[in-house]
Amino acid sequence: MSDASDTSPRSRLLRLGQRLIQSRHALWGLTLASFLESTVVPIPLEALLIPMMQARRRQMFLFALLALLGCLAGVALGYAAGLWLFGVAGDQLIAWFSTPEQFERARQAMESRGFWFVLSVGVTPVPFQTAMLVSGATGFSFGLFMLASALARGLRYFGLALLVYWAGDQAEALFRRHTRWVSAVLLVAFVLVLWLS
Repeated sequence: MSDASDTSPRSRLLRLGQRLIQSRHALWGLTLASFLESTVVPIPLEALLIPMMQARRRQMFLFALLALLGCLAGVALGYAAGLWLFGVAGDQLIAWFSTPEQFERARQAMESRGFWFVLSVGVTPVPFQTAMLVSGATGFSFGLFMLASALARGLRYFGLALLVYWAGDQAEALFRRHTRWVSAVLLVAFVLVLWLS
């Protein structure tokens, strides 16, 4: 448990989550948190979303939907920033969201794998900012970008709701312990389903 004087971003997010869980503003607060997480706050939303789902299980699928909608609004804005601002402020955008090396690797992956690159980044609990920025900057199809983002983040958020449904109060501990391999398995399973269908 964090000390009340702990001012780390994760601790502040957890304290916000505890206040938000019982608040009458929980629904729009979660949507706003998801929007901010996908644009400017590089802290995984799971730190807020899982405790909210555990505390208010009757609304966990609604929470997943609102998290997805907030995220999609954020990634659309990030795509637009890459598309319209990269020519005039590209260096500053790269400095805010990644390093030049990370951006170049993402640009190469975007050019060679496009949709699958967005999908793979979106399904993992890592910041999505570089993927949305490079998608806009390279002029990748907005429709395909939004589809990949919706599939990936929908898989994450509704997957968390299913985890809470099945594991109850153990969901957060299970998520922390198995995040990386579960994300990899989900991505492989999702790609196989799409490829075989």
